[in-house]
Amino acid sequence: MTAIYLTEDDVAWLADMESAIECVGQAFLALGDGRATHQPRRRVSAAGTMLHSMSAAAEYLGYVGFKAYTTTRTSARFHVMLYDAESGEPAALFEANQLGQIRTGAASGVATRCMARPDARVVGCFGTGFQAKTQLKAMCCVRRIERIEVYGRDGDRRKAFAEEMTEFCGVPTVAVHSPEECAAEKDIIVCATTSKTPVFDGRAIDEGTHINAVGSNWLGKAEIDTTVIRRADHIACDSVEACQLEAGDFVPALEAGVLEWSRVHELHDVLAGRETGRAHPPDITLFKSVGIALEDVALAVRLLQRARDEKVGQALPF
Repeated sequence: MTAIYLTEDDVAWLADMESAIECVGQAFLALGDGRATHQPRRRVSAAGTMLHSMSAAAEYLGYVGFKAYTTTRTSARFHVMLYDAESGEPAALFEANQLGQIRTGAASGVATRCMARPDARVVGCFGTGFQAKTQLKAMCCVRRIERIEVYGRDGDRRKAFAEEMTEFCGVPTVAVHSPEECAAEKDIIVCATTSKTPVFDGRAIDEGTHINAVGSNWLGKAEIDTTVIRRADHIACDSVEACQLEAGDFVPALEAGVLEWSRVHELHDVLAGRETGRAHPPDITLFKSVGIALEDVALAVRLLQRARDEKVGQALPF
């Protein structure tokens, strides 16, 4: 079958958050029972560019693939490549900026569905960028969200973002004026920022809160403080191996003796019932995501299937 090239516009037209959450959830279950594997991100740099690469084999889907992207001071460019697992033939090449945003939101959606209280209604969101947008969309797919409050350092930007999210999510969204206001009295908190330091004081969160921390995948960056980790009754992540390499949120807590890796569980074990995501309504729960290639590959396969059905994409010369 001819390999195809899918642009950002193609991805935007083919993708939706509900099915992304479904296929990413299936990917985590497959990871847990050995039908899928992944390799964490690796980075190399030259001159002013850094290349980031990560790979996965989704045997249960019949594909293997990788995600690669470059970052410079001014831009980032993302691609995902799929190969047929049996023949090794190329199947598709994706422009993958939006694909990555959607799969990151979907992973938080999967975690929130099994870790947040069933009656969760109010979300506090730190961050006003593209990752925050898909995070909020995912929250609204897995819970009956009635109100969203957002905080970012730029007042004009957070106000504009709140207006955009009111329409995008179909939920009243307001900009708040302080981190404490955004964190207090929330059922779910989303952290999707580029901050190198914690964005709120962990003492501000209420019992019963679920936190998704997705912004940091560098050991030198932490969006949440040691208080959040100390108070968390249950901690899950997309990959313990990847978090040991990249989860800066955990580093201060590990150094202070507040956290041991034995407390951090794989999301696939929570989904399969081998570990507990939430035992009691007052529990505080935390999902830490650094992003793994299996999420990209699983979503890319879903989009490839849709693209073939809809005859979308350009033929590639190999």
